[in-house]
Amino acid sequence: MNNIDLPHYKKVLLQKQKDILAMQQTANDSTRPVDLDQSSVGRLSRMDAMQSQAMALENKRRREIELTRIDAALERIEEGEYGYCAACDEEIAQRRLNLDPANPFCVQCASKM
Repeated sequence: MNNIDLPHYKKVLLQKQKDILAMQQTANDSTRPVDLDQSSVGRLSRMDAMQSQAMALENKRRREIELTRIDAALERIEEGEYGYCAACDEEIAQRRLNLDPANPFCVQCASKM
């Protein structure tokens, strides 16, 4: 592979993984079930709480997807396949990897999907 600094990308991916895991730990309270006791919370407050819970669940889902992408990128580094498109095996541009080091596709393949 030309000019790809694998230790740098591995470090960046591991840091992103660590940051996401830390966010998940702090966000666990947001995904708890909403208390439906009308005597302590009004209907609009419950709706706000339910909306906040739904948003927190969606954020959790997105973090889990990103963790999966990071794990796959780290695995590609270990297997010596990092920096090559998962679809066409061509090199992924370094600028693209700088923007998203977990990206498994080159620009051409990503635009076809």
